[in-house]
Amino acid sequence: MLVNTTTVINNAYKKEKDSNVKERILLVRRVKIDKQEAASVAENELNRSRWWAYKWLHRFDKQGLDGLKDKERSGRPPDVPKDVMIEIRQELADSNTGWDFRQVMNLIYKKTGVRYHEVHIYRLLHNWGFKSKVSKKKFVNTASPKEKKRFKKE
Repeated sequence: MLVNTTTVINNAYKKEKDSNVKERILLVRRVKIDKQEAASVAENELNRSRWWAYKWLHRFDKQGLDGLKDKERSGRPPDVPKDVMIEIRQELADSNTGWDFRQVMNLIYKKTGVRYHEVHIYRLLHNWGFKSKVSKKKFVNTASPKEKKRFKKE
């Protein structure tokens, strides 16, 4: 049984992408398989508190590997349904022209009737993976290639 548990935990550690969950799996491996003390592993190896270690070990005992993952957090539900936001995001991604936050704000308002603050628009765009478009700097007093060649030492 220990061999089976060892392979399951090692495979879960290798496949996991989330660094926080990986750290928790490592804690479980050190305590359950390597038989080390939870408090010393947490404090010395992972730079965490004893309370943190005992919390995650308790969740592992109750729920297994799924208990080491973060749970959904409750909060205020969004004003705009998720499918509508996906549609707006796709429309922005398909657009070949640039847009600014006002255009995005008006697009969301036109489709949903909800008006977001400009800071929240920037937050949404960042979460969607969009970057702000900044024009390239052009120097007004740049010398021509002929003048640059004349100035260069030979």
